[in-house]
Amino acid sequence: MALDVRSFSVGPIQENAYIVRTSSEAKRALLVDPGDEPDRLLAAVKALGVEVEAILITHCHFDHIGAVAPVAKETKAPVWCPELERPLLADIMRWVPPGFGPFDSYEADHTLAGGESIELAGMKIDVLFTPGHSPGHLTYAIAPVATPSQSTANAASPDTPFTANAASPDTPSTTNAASPDTPSTTNAASPRTPSTAVTPVLLSGDVLFQGSVGRVDLPGGDWPTLESSIRKLVHGFPGETVLYPGHMGVTTLQRELATNPFLTELRVAAQSVPVQPPSAS
Repeated sequence: MALDVRSFSVGPIQENAYIVRTSSEAKRALLVDPGDEPDRLLAAVKALGVEVEAILITHCHFDHIGAVAPVAKETKAPVWCPELERPLLADIMRWVPPGFGPFDSYEADHTLAGGESIELAGMKIDVLFTPGHSPGHLTYAIAPVATPSQSTANAASPDTPFTANAASPDTPSTTNAASPDTPSTTNAASPRTPSTAVTPVLLSGDVLFQGSVGRVDLPGGDWPTLESSIRKLVHGFPGETVLYPGHMGVTTLQRELATNPFLTELRVAAQSVPVQPPSAS
């Protein structure tokens, strides 16, 4: 069963906010990283006819949390925030550079440290601690909650067309539609998803982008730490796993491992095959 993921590039930095639900008919949804343009995001929620069951934050840089307060107040949805970065959400303008905002602060309802597994809006969410771009950064691995029948009958088919436009490095992503007010639909099904399991999608914030990675020159940034977080994703999930980043287009782990210039060391390591010593005669 493929999730229905809608992407909205918002604000002057074109941050990707996402509405995620189990299907295009589902009435419960998650809102991930509402960074700006709250009226536009709330209009999309109304147009889809969904109830926002929770707001998830990958990290608390202002471009990812600028619309949290007005959206949370309007939807009454609880806010789940990285534990280490909760003070940034609670005093947002202290951390906003000149020329941006103003934004309203907000006290998170729940905090996450990584390692948790929660269920919201009919989806299972594994919370991964992926620092490096920011100290408390989280990645959310999201999949539908499988029922006994779905685990075998509704798994993605090998013949399911892959509509995320992430297979080819030369294919432009259609996640950010031409019209800024038209939410785009991305099918998260993968043509290589095993028939006995559902591969989750990754809402990865500013860890890994299409052809790039998150900045490490901001306070709390560190390249070795970020590289370790990327390695965790590459080693922990199948290559065909779809990645919904905080900026730019949708991609897959295997595409980035094959083409991303910042992943050269990981790529070389993945291609290395240990030489086996000759067997004793």
